[in-house]
Amino acid sequence: MPQRAAVKETFKSMSPSRFFYEYKELAGFSNPARALYQTVRELVENALDATDVHGIKPDIVVVIRRFGEARDKYTVAVLDNGIGIDPKHVPYAFAQVLYSSKYKLRQSRGRFGLGVKMAVLYAQMTTGEPVEVYTSPLGSKRIYYFKLKIDIEKNKPIVLGKGSWSKTNDWHGTLVKITIRGDWQRAGWRIKEYIKRTAIVTPYARIVLITPDGSIAIYPRVIEKVPPGPKEAKPHPHGVDIEMLKYLIKNSKAKTLREFLIESFQGVGRKTADKFLKEAGFDPNLDPHKLNDKMLEKLAAKLKEYKGFRSPSASALSPLGEEVIEAGLKAIFSPEFVTVVTRKPKAYEGHPFIVEVGIAYGGEIPPSSEPILLRYANKIPLLYDEKSDVAWKVVDPNNFDWKQYLVTFPAPLVVLTHICSTKIPYKGVGKESIADVSEIEHELKNAVREAARKLRAYILEKKREQETRRRLITFLKYMPEITRSLAVIAGDGKVSEEQLKEKLVECIVRKLGVPKEHVVKMISSYEVKIEE
Repeated sequence: MPQRAAVKETFKSMSPSRFFYEYKELAGFSNPARALYQTVRELVENALDATDVHGIKPDIVVVIRRFGEARDKYTVAVLDNGIGIDPKHVPYAFAQVLYSSKYKLRQSRGRFGLGVKMAVLYAQMTTGEPVEVYTSPLGSKRIYYFKLKIDIEKNKPIVLGKGSWSKTNDWHGTLVKITIRGDWQRAGWRIKEYIKRTAIVTPYARIVLITPDGSIAIYPRVIEKVPPGPKEAKPHPHGVDIEMLKYLIKNSKAKTLREFLIESFQGVGRKTADKFLKEAGFDPNLDPHKLNDKMLEKLAAKLKEYKGFRSPSASALSPLGEEVIEAGLKAIFSPEFVTVVTRKPKAYEGHPFIVEVGIAYGGEIPPSSEPILLRYANKIPLLYDEKSDVAWKVVDPNNFDWKQYLVTFPAPLVVLTHICSTKIPYKGVGKESIADVSEIEHELKNAVREAARKLRAYILEKKREQETRRRLITFLKYMPEITRSLAVIAGDGKVSEEQLKEKLVECIVRKLGVPKEHVVKMISSYEVKIEE
């Protein structure tokens, strides 16, 4: 039987923009509804990173309008009062995939250098419209305008138009307009929820949302203090691998291995470096540029194993803080009880992280068959894939014994979780759910338990107050009768009914352990009701 002729394989490379054009679903642009939501999200996150990270109280306006006569095309415009963008970087920041100002070891909402470029790519694919950018950097006297597309094969910006003009006011910031195919009917509620949840953790911001159906949602600024921004940090020795070592050595001018460790890693001084190198079996005076692959492999392994390094610095992190979480939950939910727990910094794989948990209970929160979970990562609300997130794994009533904390469902309970880190372990580039990293899960459990204990103390106190009130009302019901009967029994006229009432009040105060003024106030209230 004759053999079939072999088919010759052909090979070629693919640019990053071509890759994400082909696999847009990886970045959350899987359908028109998801794409509209993702576009709003990416632009709002950029606006917040351009403001609060730099100590500016955000003023953000989000406008979504139908484009022309088409019912499935929308222009998303987001205006901020941030630091603006240097005009020489604008084409690359919006039209070159994997180009970003966020490739630093510090906390930021964005990380991959992908989000807004994916929205631009999606616009090119579905409407053919370019992105329009207006920006005025902080301190600049001019406004700069760009109309851009992406050269998908070369992963380079195509500048279709640009210009600049003098400012007539003191505005600084950025306005971005992107026109895409979207589905407002399916995405609308999620976009509104995203803006609402963003407002919860940015009560120092003023956010306005104008929708295609004509509704306007305004979230006013409720506190003036902006949390301190994160600082850039050096990598921690426990988080390195062979390739990172190669990169750090290539960019280092250190002449010795000791100098290299001190200048390249956080928390490493001369004493720590010498102690580590001695234990690892390296010459402190060895030129790091002469390390071969085998030596680099050994160095990376020893750095990960060594227990003498300090914990990763939390200076690169910016937690929300108790004031922000409490103010946000109160402003949106009007609960009767709020508590916030911020855990101490911990680390996973050499990356520092902080877990925060807020619990709101009662008030105007509607009872639900399970906790209303608000998930955040680096101040980003996460709305999709809730049940696959590590936070749900922790608060799920099937895993967490809420009854132990006197919470029986349906209950008016909101649980807010926030994880901030220099590297959030997302399950995908869509940034919607966090992986089950054991260190993060452990901290989440401890934070939820701590907050739940405070809730239990509140519920217990509330039950005691209700029982005391019930007993007090019972006493008050019979007080007039008892007072008159005692006055009759005394019969000598030496003790008035008012004096007897005073004595009875003192007895009630001792018996129930409540303040006297509280009892007197209730007596007055009760007597008024009887007269009515």
